[in-house]
Amino acid sequence: MSKLTKNQKIVYAKVDSDKQYRLSEACELIGQTSFTKFDASVDIAVRLGVDPRKANQMIRGVVTLPHGTGKQVRVLVLCTPDKEQEANDAGADYVGLDEFIEKIKGGWTDVDVIICTPSVMAKIGPIGRILGPRGLMPNPKTGTVTMEVGQAVKEVKAGKIDFKVDKTGIIHASIGKASFDSSKLLENAQEFINTVIKLKPQALKGTYMKSVYLSTTMGPSLSIDIKSGAVVE
Repeated sequence: MSKLTKNQKIVYAKVDSDKQYRLSEACELIGQTSFTKFDASVDIAVRLGVDPRKANQMIRGVVTLPHGTGKQVRVLVLCTPDKEQEANDAGADYVGLDEFIEKIKGGWTDVDVIICTPSVMAKIGPIGRILGPRGLMPNPKTGTVTMEVGQAVKEVKAGKIDFKVDKTGIIHASIGKASFDSSKLLENAQEFINTVIKLKPQALKGTYMKSVYLSTTMGPSLSIDIKSGAVVE
């Protein structure tokens, strides 16, 4: 492991690696654990006791964070001409169809979310092998395949994110920025965790939520005390 810089040592000294923090306590401390020159993201990692290989234990959902993620979300809407004005009025960054499909085939994926109408899914199918690995493939379950493209754009811009458990049983997501007030981070974290809790599979036996960690970009992780019930305080 490389040697810690002076700033890193100061930051790591503030965190007790053996302690489990109450969620409110962690949200107050997390902003002090960033040593980057940019406004670092605050990330949450939730380890679940599920087997993602089983269809009835695959956890996937959407959540609208009360205070957004703090990121500028770039949205592409793939739709027919009759829906273009609605998408533009809602604040979509890119709107169109065939020209963007060709750009994507050429390797362009400089967006964060793609929204489309059901009628164009047949055209999007062939580029699924490009979009899928990047988490950009529109999906009705996450609200990104819809006739209400304007509403979908507004929700994404306001802080709606989708998430799913990875093959190791962990959900990763960004819930804000290090510059956020602790109260805003707390409300975002509570909303995210409560959403995950509601998705507990009925078929699951044993512990569902095993651990929760908060961290900033490149910063140390803070373990959250979930046994005391503080995680949904």
